[in-house]
Amino acid sequence: LTLAYILSYLDRYILVLLVEPIKADFALNDTQIGLLMGVAFAVFYATMGIPLGWLADNMKRRTLVGIGMLVWSFSTSVSGLAKSFTHLFIARVAVGAGEATLGPCAISLSTDLFPEGKRARAIAIYTSALSIASAIAYFGGGKLLAWANGLDTTGMPVFEGLKPWQIVFIIVGLPGILLSLL
Repeated sequence: LTLAYILSYLDRYILVLLVEPIKADFALNDTQIGLLMGVAFAVFYATMGIPLGWLADNMKRRTLVGIGMLVWSFSTSVSGLAKSFTHLFIARVAVGAGEATLGPCAISLSTDLFPEGKRARAIAIYTSALSIASAIAYFGGGKLLAWANGLDTTGMPVFEGLKPWQIVFIIVGLPGILLSLL
């Protein structure tokens, strides 16, 4: 669950590093960037939390986390294929909707898996993902963007013709897609 939380925050924070190239490629204004970084994610994350909390109480939580992780990770990768502000906005909405599954399920699973005397430590380890993910996103994401900036995509079927910021989104989403299968 902690690894899933790390990946969810990585998928969320990576956008911060990519603002300038996205803004330049799509000729976006500050309001549109604000919509991508705030409204697209937060409104749907918050509103989906309530029905997903109900689902967490009424279905297998591991399955719900797996589906949510697949949705948010796939949507992060799809963000790299966006051709317009609208495409990117929709992909970021899906990231928020997918990530909304994790919180209710993780806390509920923690209460199921750990005896009362060990729950606080388990939840503390889970929430430590916030700090870990921000460090990975900023440091690792910066390294990944620098690598993508120097990449010659000629003859690379998946990446040919893509901008470095698009490559970063695709790569960042892949680990979550794989982990969701577990």
